[in-house]
Amino acid sequence: MRHLCWALIMSLCATLTAAAEPVGIIFDTDMGNDVDDALALGMLHALHTRQQCRLLAVTLTKDHRLAGPYVDAVNTFYGHGDVPIGVVKNGKTPGDSKFLPLAEAQANGALRYPHKLMDGKDAPDAVTLLRKTLASQPDGSVVIAQVGFSTNLVRLLETPGDDISPLSGKELAAKKVKVLSIMAGAFTAIGNEQRYREYNVKEDIPSAKALVAGWPTPIVWSGFEIGIALPYPHQSILQDYGYVKHHPLAEAYTLYSPPPHDRPTWDLTSVLYGVFPNRGYFGLSPAGTVTVEDDGFTAFKAEENGKHRYLMLSAEQKPRVLEALVQLSSEPPHQK
Repeated sequence: MRHLCWALIMSLCATLTAAAEPVGIIFDTDMGNDVDDALALGMLHALHTRQQCRLLAVTLTKDHRLAGPYVDAVNTFYGHGDVPIGVVKNGKTPGDSKFLPLAEAQANGALRYPHKLMDGKDAPDAVTLLRKTLASQPDGSVVIAQVGFSTNLVRLLETPGDDISPLSGKELAAKKVKVLSIMAGAFTAIGNEQRYREYNVKEDIPSAKALVAGWPTPIVWSGFEIGIALPYPHQSILQDYGYVKHHPLAEAYTLYSPPPHDRPTWDLTSVLYGVFPNRGYFGLSPAGTVTVEDDGFTAFKAEENGKHRYLMLSAEQKPRVLEALVQLSSEPPHQK
């Protein structure tokens, strides 16, 4: 009996340890096009510090020289300047951003937000970084939160085996990725628009079409309707980030759309689901398949063996989700 009890205790300890293992997550973002990407990155750093996730890498789909430096500045601010950054080559939306110049902002003759990466051209290619990161992780362990365009992930699928891994990109994704948590599309009417064409899809329709056709793992979509149902309270920007004189998230928010505007929290929701899929923050649609039509509209068809689902949000879930988003994104870096 003593041996049986000891075996049960050891089994329970092993189960609890496995349950507590932080999920490895790759953040694929069009940082600079909207400020929710920045808030979502802040969330990831809070969760990384709490050891509730491991931020494995940040890859960028906005093709701007300061996208990588701004991410590096945020990573460094939170004490995680070693998180690798990969940038898209010949990507979408190379235009200027309202807040990416914060990466070059000066205070007393030095960078306001210290960081090492000064220009995106000096960062690794995003697809190469995706291959290296996936190849280094345990099978079936990685969550990818894609909150920008599908450019990087489709290019990953197209890669052959190489000196990083003998597996093709599609084989690597199938072997290493647990779920793709994606902010894209719309699965209800938006206002009076029955066929709402969401930005992350319509800016690179060919890649979005290729992603839904070829991605080998489950995909969970956070549609446009989820983020607009959860506006970030501007009072938090004014009150919760004042623990330092300059904060890279609060300043980005103010430059992009200053208070009293309450900006929707699109990208934050994909991060929250990706890290905590079983905490009841969201409901899920039935299984099915999403297709991207030629104009960028995302259509969903319920199918018993479909690999796609989309997030749903009840009135009861809203306050709990919003509280989590605000508290995580505004959490200060922990003192070492």
